[in-house]
Amino acid sequence: MSAHLSSRRHAAGLSLIEMMVAMVIGLVLMLGVVQVFIASRTASRLAEGNARAQENGRFALEFLQRDIRMAGHFGCVNDQAHFVKGEGDPTINTGAATGSGHPLDFSVSIQGYEAPGTGPGTSLTVGGSWPAVTGLPSSISALKPRDGSDVLVLRYLAAEGVPVTALAPGANSVVGFDGTIGKRLLEGGVAAPTLFGVADCSHVNVFKGTYVEGQVTASGANLDRYTVQPTGQTMIYRAESVVYFVGTSGTTGEPALMRARSDGADGYAAAEELVEGIENLQLLFGLDSTTAITSTTPPTGNITTVAIASGVSTGTNAAAAAQWRRVGQVQVGILARSPQPSQAEAATDALRYPRMLGVGFAPSTPNDARYRSAYESTIALRNRLFGN
Repeated sequence: MSAHLSSRRHAAGLSLIEMMVAMVIGLVLMLGVVQVFIASRTASRLAEGNARAQENGRFALEFLQRDIRMAGHFGCVNDQAHFVKGEGDPTINTGAATGSGHPLDFSVSIQGYEAPGTGPGTSLTVGGSWPAVTGLPSSISALKPRDGSDVLVLRYLAAEGVPVTALAPGANSVVGFDGTIGKRLLEGGVAAPTLFGVADCSHVNVFKGTYVEGQVTASGANLDRYTVQPTGQTMIYRAESVVYFVGTSGTTGEPALMRARSDGADGYAAAEELVEGIENLQLLFGLDSTTAITSTTPPTGNITTVAIASGVSTGTNAAAAAQWRRVGQVQVGILARSPQPSQAEAATDALRYPRMLGVGFAPSTPNDARYRSAYESTIALRNRLFGN
């Protein structure tokens, strides 16, 4: 009898209490694993959002810095110095009126357009209604820049020039050069350039033209004042007129930094998307202390005033062009965001808002969980430093 009872005790399973205790322990362990997984996933997405925003911010600033530094480049003498000499240079043979805002107005090398209510000391709400840029020429309005962001226009001769080896002056001058070296004029993805500049260290002409290998035929520009190399210093360059703005990506619908080149006529070609996730662009312009640059009152090279674009000038005449000629420095601010939601928490007070050039960005309601970061850079126009 006792042997039978002993056999039953050895064959018995878990009791209900033991099973419940085991289940509770298992659930606690599973909950811990889930919590670790969720925390790791959140941290990973936040780190990825941070990295993408940072990467996009660096690329955007690199594009802007590179082209802003070129503003005013007109060969071995910049546009400001040419103007001060008082010999009619730069000579613009494109038909654009000085200060008009026309894409081919190379008498103005740098120009900005301000989104009202976005100057230092203001605040915008992410996802809210932002003010549209005012005073835009129709050529830029056609590009559909996003509201709330400033717009920047740059004009200059490309960095790489080609020595001129032959020149047939006339109403439509023909410029000859080495065909192999001349391929420099096609760099930067410009397969068929239509804007050019010919310059030596005394004069510069900007004109429309037709490119074939080893030759450019100028349209309506007589270049008889230049001497070909090796006895002269004459070079031919591709002329650039570009506009930077924040637009909307045609593939993702997301905000992006855009750049459009002049189409060689009255407008700009289709904009190219440079960097995704750029949500806002702000600009401040540093002005030379000389308020009216002339041959008798040249620039000093001292940047003593900083202004928003509308504080420099909103005019479309020669007086406005003269004010933009004072610009020797540009402060750029960009707001970059992660392309996808990244579990980012919204800032709880204004001190923690992303901020650039004095503009704060309050979080959206509800929070879209995107990581945002603001970046700034101060860029000297090296072609205008100390009136060089």
